[in-house]
Amino acid sequence: MKPYLIFALIFSPVIAFAQIFNPQEIKRAETQAKMVTIIRDNWGVPHIYGKTDAATVFGLMYTQCEDNFKGIERNYLYQLGRQTEADGENSLYTDVQLQLIADSVDAIKDYKASAPWFKKLMDAFADGINYYLYKHPEVKPKVFKRFEPWYALMFTDGSVAATETGGIKLSETQNFYNGGSEKLGALINKPTPVYDMVNERETGSNGFAIAPSKSASGHALLYINPHVPFYFRSEVELVSDEGLHTYGAVTWGQFFIYQGFNQHCGWMHTSSYADVGDLYAEKVSKKDGKWYYEYDGSLRPVTTRKLVLSIKKGDQLEQRSITGYYTHHGPVLGSRDGKWLALKANNRSYNALLESWLITKANTLAEYKKAMELVSNTSNSTVYADDKGNIIFWYGNYIPKRNPAFNWSLPVDGSTPATEWQGIHALKDIITDMNPATGWIQNCNSTPYTASGTSSPDKNKYPVYMAPDGENYRAITAIKLLKDADHITLDGLIAKGYDHYLAAFDDLLPPLFKAYDNAPDSIKKSLAEPIALLKQWDKRSAANSVASTLAIEWGTLMMKTMPPPQTDQQSTFITQRVKKLSQTDGVQQLQFLADVLKNLQSRFGRWKIQWGDVNRYQRPADGITFDDALPSIPVGATGSGFGQLPSFQSRTVNTQKRYGYSGNSFIAAIEFGPRIKARSIMTGGQSFDPSSKNFTDQAQGFIDGKFKDVLFYKSDVLKHAQKTYHPGD
Repeated sequence: MKPYLIFALIFSPVIAFAQIFNPQEIKRAETQAKMVTIIRDNWGVPHIYGKTDAATVFGLMYTQCEDNFKGIERNYLYQLGRQTEADGENSLYTDVQLQLIADSVDAIKDYKASAPWFKKLMDAFADGINYYLYKHPEVKPKVFKRFEPWYALMFTDGSVAATETGGIKLSETQNFYNGGSEKLGALINKPTPVYDMVNERETGSNGFAIAPSKSASGHALLYINPHVPFYFRSEVELVSDEGLHTYGAVTWGQFFIYQGFNQHCGWMHTSSYADVGDLYAEKVSKKDGKWYYEYDGSLRPVTTRKLVLSIKKGDQLEQRSITGYYTHHGPVLGSRDGKWLALKANNRSYNALLESWLITKANTLAEYKKAMELVSNTSNSTVYADDKGNIIFWYGNYIPKRNPAFNWSLPVDGSTPATEWQGIHALKDIITDMNPATGWIQNCNSTPYTASGTSSPDKNKYPVYMAPDGENYRAITAIKLLKDADHITLDGLIAKGYDHYLAAFDDLLPPLFKAYDNAPDSIKKSLAEPIALLKQWDKRSAANSVASTLAIEWGTLMMKTMPPPQTDQQSTFITQRVKKLSQTDGVQQLQFLADVLKNLQSRFGRWKIQWGDVNRYQRPADGITFDDALPSIPVGATGSGFGQLPSFQSRTVNTQKRYGYSGNSFIAAIEFGPRIKARSIMTGGQSFDPSSKNFTDQAQGFIDGKFKDVLFYKSDVLKHAQKTYHPGD
């Protein structure tokens, strides 16, 4: 059996881009532009002042376009499932999956029914982008002629690829919907890895909160450290006469501060592994040419929806229609063991966008909690601090109620009402760590049950699905740094966030040394010097360290032998999985070290090479092409998979040296006193123009952990202003 697919192939020329705006839209945008003043400081950071919240949103979107319109368009091509219009066939099944999951028709309905004040923000979002395109006809978008206000309702979360799929693999969606190769009932014998320890998921982040009892100033502190692809977000300040005053990181194409702070409180979102979406195994059959699925002792018809995709083929677009299948649980994304898999999730909702906006305007803990009580954020945990001295950690936000007797990390039986969700947990019922006695909170994408040491939440009080994740080495490092710390200053917190200790090697190296001690003399002689360097190493990566090079390159090979996890949740038990690597054959471990020596000798003419000579920061003019012959900066950090708090993911890309591409991005440390005191740093710089002084002016500070002062108050902004203008000037 296989599902019916409809392919309608209609070829049409790729239409050259031409902005289409009517006089009424232009006049409206020009009026809005006069209500906005943008001040770029000496770092290129835009401080946007508007008479209304909507005017400020208009200015924000305009400045985002100035800095990186390509990033905005790319994000919406993804969210709307329209990447094939720019990239062709390679993106087809990603687009199919996204169109199945989020229906633009629903977003349009939400927009039309939205509260008038919120609709103004979405209108301003679109107007700001469209006005930029109108004023810059030289900009040639790949696809979008104009942006619509409802687009914002398709991208309601600032996380990296936050779409919840319940653990389905893209290959499973492709096999199901490709029109020919689906074999219903085929077993999946080799699970696709869902987590790569070496190239750590780009959703990793660190959030720390320090209570007044532990800070030198007697004020609460917050540390914001997301790990994402470099240049994924911008730094910005938003101020309006309607009470908005917030500072932080904005994901390209969104109109709210994703991670940041205002005059009274701050929030750091870390990716959560709370189970927020589930796959239902549906028993299907075909009758009179139509599909049915079993539910509660009867047959229900499978519903369908036509997906229309335009696929770039040279200078033409191929229109393709695919029939998407749905049960009452949600879209069918694939099949296993003879059953179709339908996804139940909350990937797109009006309340999710509303919540994201409202927290930025919360001036008290009560107001912040009221926003969070919408419980619509599906992918984030929150580390919070405020000017009243509160520090709080909420693990997740949107969490469905379920029967805990089932294993929700795997597909559940879709034929019985027993597996139906039973509503959504209220905010007061989710895992919360409020003002712990230890005086500190850490979350590094690991279990919340160690978030504040001995004051951590009690695991026995919550169902397993609320926090099915395990521990990682970043969390172990953070706990070690915070548990005995006292009188922490803002600079001291930054220093802790930049600690280079690699806790994974506490478990990885002893078995290697044991294997060496038991090895034949011939092997001992050939590896004596590198083993000696590793035994003397303090397990902190450094630019001038040869041992760092050996350990990281060897550890990378070791991690590649780790068996792939069966589920997303299983992938989070990093410490347990790494400890099992100690069982790796000793001869193999030593061979990996020999392979590292050989590889380094081949690449650099010597194996004894410092990590900073291997590991580099470079910002290519085109954003893509790294070049060993061009200037670059040595970097002592490495990826956070080995337990290092700052993250600098690097790799060779047709080069001998490794170049950073992901990890630390916008980072900030904030002190919530009578006046906000904050410092921040960005990857490289604010500008995307290689000729700008702001292209790499923050690079060395980013590498060394030397942050710039945040200019939060207008009087300070004016002292450092390099350009003041209205949108369109």
